[in-house]
Amino acid sequence: MSKQKELLLSRLGFRFGINGPHAARTMMLDDLRLLFSHTPPSAQRGDFVQAVVADNVLGKPTKKARELAMHHLVALYGLTTENPIFRALRRLWDANPDAQPLMALGVALARDPLLRGTQSFYLSKQAGETVSRESVEAVLAAAHPDRFSTASLRSFAQNVSGSWSSAGFLHGRQRKTKVQPNICPESVALLLFLGFLEGRTGQRLFSTNWTSLTGLSQEALEAHASAASHRGLLVFMNAGGVKEVRFPGFLTPEEEKVRQEVSHVV
Repeated sequence: MSKQKELLLSRLGFRFGINGPHAARTMMLDDLRLLFSHTPPSAQRGDFVQAVVADNVLGKPTKKARELAMHHLVALYGLTTENPIFRALRRLWDANPDAQPLMALGVALARDPLLRGTQSFYLSKQAGETVSRESVEAVLAAAHPDRFSTASLRSFAQNVSGSWSSAGFLHGRQRKTKVQPNICPESVALLLFLGFLEGRTGQRLFSTNWTSLTGLSQEALEAHASAASHRGLLVFMNAGGVKEVRFPGFLTPEEEKVRQEVSHVV
């Protein structure tokens, strides 16, 4: 991906580079759920700081731990209405708790380059196949040679596996095996939106890295998109083989201009 495209996508909420929260944390799904349960959908960054640092709704033992939790949650999810990815996440979050794990993973992948680098590895595994910590460490070591100590690499691998487990892709505590995650119309709506932000439209939205997370056929994805449309989460039209997906109210006019510019950049 070109630097120009990365810069444009950064304006739409994506993060790039070589660093990410998964060097120290999982995607913090339980913390995110708790935070959203204590704040209204309209909450701004200051409200989240108040809830996490001042009110300690996450139950962290020290102020330093509360500040670190806030720092990592911001890196993972944005936690600001100025970020269109976060706005979409918050807009869809309360619609279906079963969709939350995959929605959180989608946003974490968009915002953590370290986690994003493991997607192809996990998706290459077949249902029932064992995914050992050592195999994850080998993938991470190959991608980041000489960057992590042995102890750091082990922690990094545990964090990454923890997130894929939380999202429903892995089962088991000591021996983790690949499983098919739960797919809901709400999570498909968010994954389609991430592809939409990258400039894709129509048929191309159903064959992105984001929709590959579902493991579903195009027909099944379209069925979920249709269900999401009936629930008012997006607009999906399929007539004569021509597919159209729209997200009314998801982007400001300025953000839509950036999105359209992204679509013309290689």
